[in-house]
Amino acid sequence: MIHKTTIDQVYETARLEEVIGDFVQLKKSGSNFKGLSPFSDERTPSFMVSPVKQIWKDFSSGKGGNVVAFLMEHEHFSYPEAIKYLAKKYNIEIEETEQTDEQKEEASARESMYLVSEFAKDYFVNQLTKTELGKAIGLSYFKERGFTDETIKKFGLGYSPDQWTAFTDEAVKKGYQLEFLESTGLTIVKEEKKFDRFKSRVMFPILSMSGRVLGFGGRILTNDKKAAKYLNSPESDIYHKSKVLYGIYHAKQSIAKEDNCYLVEGYTDVIQFHQTGIKNVVSSSGTALTPDQIRLINRLTKNITVLFDGDAAGLRASLRGIDLILEQGMNVKVCTFPDGEDPDSFAKNNSLEELSDYLKENAKDFIQFKASLLMEDAKSDPIKKAELVRDMVTSISKIPDRIKTEIYIRECSRIMDVSEDVLFSTLAQMGKKELADANKKYKQQQKEQAFTVVKTPEATQKVDALFELEQKIIQILLLYGHQEEDFEDLVLKENEEGELILEPEIHKAKVFEKIYLDLQQDEIELANEQFKAVYYSLIEALNEQEEFKIDQYVNTLNSELSSIVTSILMDDEKYQLAKWDEKDIYVKAKDKTVAQLASETILSLRCFLIQQKVSELQQETVDKKDDNKEVLEEVMNYYSLKMLLARKLNRVV
Repeated sequence: MIHKTTIDQVYETARLEEVIGDFVQLKKSGSNFKGLSPFSDERTPSFMVSPVKQIWKDFSSGKGGNVVAFLMEHEHFSYPEAIKYLAKKYNIEIEETEQTDEQKEEASARESMYLVSEFAKDYFVNQLTKTELGKAIGLSYFKERGFTDETIKKFGLGYSPDQWTAFTDEAVKKGYQLEFLESTGLTIVKEEKKFDRFKSRVMFPILSMSGRVLGFGGRILTNDKKAAKYLNSPESDIYHKSKVLYGIYHAKQSIAKEDNCYLVEGYTDVIQFHQTGIKNVVSSSGTALTPDQIRLINRLTKNITVLFDGDAAGLRASLRGIDLILEQGMNVKVCTFPDGEDPDSFAKNNSLEELSDYLKENAKDFIQFKASLLMEDAKSDPIKKAELVRDMVTSISKIPDRIKTEIYIRECSRIMDVSEDVLFSTLAQMGKKELADANKKYKQQQKEQAFTVVKTPEATQKVDALFELEQKIIQILLLYGHQEEDFEDLVLKENEEGELILEPEIHKAKVFEKIYLDLQQDEIELANEQFKAVYYSLIEALNEQEEFKIDQYVNTLNSELSSIVTSILMDDEKYQLAKWDEKDIYVKAKDKTVAQLASETILSLRCFLIQQKVSELQQETVDKKDDNKEVLEEVMNYYSLKMLLARKLNRVV
């Protein structure tokens, strides 16, 4: 168990915008930051971070919370793991007590898989650097590739010995369960036999964005023609190769800073670039590029430069990846290396300055790249040239931005010497075909559902007024609870003619005191159980603390209530995402009319509850067959009270 002093220090030290900035590219938006959601596929930012309140809200998925909640949602950390991650990031020494056997057993299967993977990484590193066989075979291979000791350590490179069960035996001996060795793919179990998957290979650990070990890539060093040259961990609960990029952990900050990401094919390409000095580079690890991998980069930058070696066949096979990047609304360039060179060898044989200059001078727009790649074959063949032009227009059609589309069409017209009108016409035909295909698919679905019984809702769902009012009360307490305001109450008084009139009386009070006393006076309790729990904890905190701080308060709540509070707080700032001020629409700041806002919200709640009571009594008169006199009198009394409250609210009833 981690000591409370350590947890408190972590919360006090950690800066939410810094932590989230490691995973999402954030841009200033007023007093807040905004970015693309890391939890859904989107092109318009709906992810908001408040440095003042130290909370975040993702409006596309509804998730929100504090810095620990983000790590638990994004990285699937347990609470202790999130605290440890932050402590490591901010160099805070962790004080903790020894876990009991029962607490160890409570660790989930997923966490156990992470622990096994971390142990495996350390084991392979130890084999590489501390054993004679590891030094002679594994270390010498990495040295031949030109990797320094510092680079080998940084990327956690290792070696798995040429023995069938060496790793498995050591892991079991250390107390790791065979169940998790198998589920991570580190050990292969067949009937009564078990053996190491990565026997006799140099090892490349594959890390998540936060540095957790997800899986491994292993390269064989022998000339065994039956064995695959590279072997990756199989799919598991923690490793999904289509959603992972090799090197993203070491590259994320540099990608955001440089506002560009270099995309290569292999592990050693990434490592060699890092060692040379270019760190904003990742690899798809030999698999075909996927939309999930592109979205991972999209959180950090809109710009991708794809790096290829001079192999023309390999280049053609990779063109589909470029179209996928364009579909995500990103800017893509392509850079190829001279024949016989790849990113690894070129970085190894050139200085940082030479490599940087080469990338700047040779990075081509994807249109220029496609034209230069395929034009040689098409020069003397009109049919092939027509196919090439159509292929280029197909790529342009993937771009969601219409302005970019038009610019690329004009560029394609210039390069291929084909009129713009023809290209725009071809683009329109493609659009019509896509629309026709979509309509055909829709009609087919409708046909299949023709005989499906569909229940029509009786009425459009109404706004839950009580929920909205109770939520507004929590919001006012959170934002302005400690503020002292002048409240105007309308009090019934008798004038000289003996008539009852409403006269204003001004009194000074803190907002939370005003709300609490008004609700107590009418014996009103919040109906929503979660709001009720937040309400009482808020009143207690506001009453006890001389200086109420939202970020500290949120950290005292459990995850469920923390999420609710975050949603209420960040919903107040949601209009910033729409940039209303740029459209000459100015939202009035609530803190200018806090007293009026609090009073009107309480009065509105009282009006709503009275109307509820009147409706109940009216139903009672319908149900009763005999004398309704007393019930009707009660209805009239409530109705008079409602009229009085309406006068205070300046509403017509």
